[in-house]
Amino acid sequence: MTTTPDLDPQLDLVITREVNAPREILYLCWTTPEHLVHWFVPKPHRVVSCELDVRVGGACNTTFDVEGNEMENNGVYLEVVPNEKLVFTDAYSAGWKPKPDPFMTAIIHFEDIGGGRTRYTAIARHRNAETAKAHKDMGFYDGWGTVITQLESYAQGLKQ
Repeated sequence: MTTTPDLDPQLDLVITREVNAPREILYLCWTTPEHLVHWFVPKPHRVVSCELDVRVGGACNTTFDVEGNEMENNGVYLEVVPNEKLVFTDAYSAGWKPKPDPFMTAIIHFEDIGGGRTRYTAIARHRNAETAKAHKDMGFYDGWGTVITQLESYAQGLKQ
């Protein structure tokens, strides 16, 4: 198992949940555009475009439709450990080009806890306390919690 990074309560928002699906299926849902579009944003919002090049430096690009407004979320993968960990950020775009106004880095851990279950941890790491607070105030816990529930439900339909 990979280790969880040192957390900074000023910069990091963290949600952990035990999910009734194997980590291999959750990882597949995170790394396959055909699966990610079904659960990645709280419904009724939806993913309208998704490009995932799952390798360090590869594109991690999604576009959401939120109440008729398209929102692009483009970045790169910083770390990829199959079935264990994904780290991606909007601080860079493809080719390691710095972006002018990054929002966060996401760190996703998948820990096998037996019985086809996974301890799923999502960390949203921010550049400063103000951005972390703004993300929390936007509804980080409710939104990301909803997404985990949607992921679990979708993943259960893929379980073999």
